[in-house]
Amino acid sequence: MPLPARPPGRDVLSISRLNSEVRAVLDGSFPLLWVEGEISNLARPASGHIYFTLKDAQAQVRCAMFRMRRIKLRFQPENGTQVLVRARVSFYESRGEFQLGIEHMEPAGEGALRLAYEALKQQLGAEGLFDAATKRPLPPFPRRIGVITSPVGAAIHDLLSVLQRRFPAAHIILYPVPVQGTEAAAKITEMIQLADRRAECDLLVLTRGGGSLEDLAAFNDEAVARAIHAAQRPVVSAVGHEIDFTIADFVADQRAPTPSAAAELISPDQAALQQQLSQLWGRLMASLHRQLAQAQTTLQYLRQRLQQQHPAARLEQRQQRVDELSQRLIRQWQTRHIQTRERLNQLTARLAVLTPAHRLAWFRLQYAGLNRRLHQQMQTRLNQTRQRLGQASQQLHAISPLATLGRGYAIVQQHPSGEIVRQAAAIKPGAQIKARLAEGALLCRVEGVEPDPSP
Repeated sequence: MPLPARPPGRDVLSISRLNSEVRAVLDGSFPLLWVEGEISNLARPASGHIYFTLKDAQAQVRCAMFRMRRIKLRFQPENGTQVLVRARVSFYESRGEFQLGIEHMEPAGEGALRLAYEALKQQLGAEGLFDAATKRPLPPFPRRIGVITSPVGAAIHDLLSVLQRRFPAAHIILYPVPVQGTEAAAKITEMIQLADRRAECDLLVLTRGGGSLEDLAAFNDEAVARAIHAAQRPVVSAVGHEIDFTIADFVADQRAPTPSAAAELISPDQAALQQQLSQLWGRLMASLHRQLAQAQTTLQYLRQRLQQQHPAARLEQRQQRVDELSQRLIRQWQTRHIQTRERLNQLTARLAVLTPAHRLAWFRLQYAGLNRRLHQQMQTRLNQTRQRLGQASQQLHAISPLATLGRGYAIVQQHPSGEIVRQAAAIKPGAQIKARLAEGALLCRVEGVEPDPSP
């Protein structure tokens, strides 16, 4: 059955196009939002991203937090955790689902402080308290440094340790204050104003160690921020760790990530200054030596010109020329003499090589070698002949009748003719025979003859 034709004039959207346009509308209509809710349906695939649902009593929304954002979390999210998230509104086209793309997430307990922090930051920023144009430069060589912090915290010890190493000439004045708690903000504000009025320091350092957002609340106070901005002396803020940022950091003239970094920021390096001073001293001495050397060179040049104009100098030059030519003549004669001697030695060596005594000696060596080879060949042939004679003697002995007699046999001969008897029928009874043994012989008389038993 054919599909019905589309009515003319209608713009019919595909699902993909519809979802794409919805996403474009949603992504561009909302700024970053702070949203609070409870985590459920948490999924952690192998990709490292996390997906979950954020809900309250009446509604819920799908959320996605990708790996590069997730690895920055300071806690492990779980189902049932109440969290505060900073997110972008987005639309997942493949499923047609509205969702939140999570940029930041923290436990909801810090949510109120975070919201107050962001609100105060926007307010003070709008008033111009963070403007770079209002920042005052730090003195390069502060003689007195005021430190506003707790006298028992680790921050003051770290700062003093670095200052003692880098710039021990600076005088440190401690303005003790509590750095957390309900009264901390008021005490810090009063101490900043007091130190500024006393005007006994070249700059002020406001510092403490790291902590949670609640621990750093005193440094996110509006009164503290306005006191820093109103101070006549430069203020350096070194609150918390490198990842911690407070309102005091934005208002202060300089921000240091740690107390130790603040000490390095406000103080020159004593070793570097000594090295620079040594370099300047070396450059000064080198310049003085260079000028002195130039003056000495000029003086020497003028002396030489004066000496050159004197008649004695010209006479000395002539004498020097004579000496130089004499030395050249001597060297040429010595060189010629050495070359002649080397030529004579070469001819002598060639004559010694061509003398008949050398050839005679060579022939004697050849004769000795040939004579030695002749004796060796004769000895070898003699040994080979002796070896063959021994082998032939052994073979002859093996087939010799005497060898047969040695095995117990005898040779029978007629007596006295000596004819060898080969058949018994050839001998008559009463005849005499001679039996030759391996050793000696027997004269026998034949008593009888036995015929051959074989057929």
